[in-house]
Amino acid sequence: MSEFATHWNAEPELSDALSQIGFNSVIGYGLDGDDAPKGVLTVENGKAVSGEAFSGQTLNWDIRASEDQWRKWMAKPPGMMGLGMAFTSRKMKFVVGDYSSMIKDPRMAGPFIKSFSVMGRV
Repeated sequence: MSEFATHWNAEPELSDALSQIGFNSVIGYGLDGDDAPKGVLTVENGKAVSGEAFSGQTLNWDIRASEDQWRKWMAKPPGMMGLGMAFTSRKMKFVVGDYSSMIKDPRMAGPFIKSFSVMGRV
């Protein structure tokens, strides 16, 4: 997760774009069916300030998928349509957070999609 944070900050289409809207969030990433996410990325003003294992942090977003699905996304990052299909088919779940409202806001949708290509660099 700390390497993800480093790559996040190095990607202007992600960190700079989110900085422009003052994006602050604690984002959990985990496996579907687990009680808690595996890792957490804390973002302040668009920049990742920490990436670490989940240890009870209060989350603004908690994104879940199967281990196979995460691997597929890391090998070949999805686009807008791929993420939409994953959400509607329940391959991607939001335990916390509102995917529908986020994806309708282009200021957040673009960086969200970009985050998957950054994940693939880790």
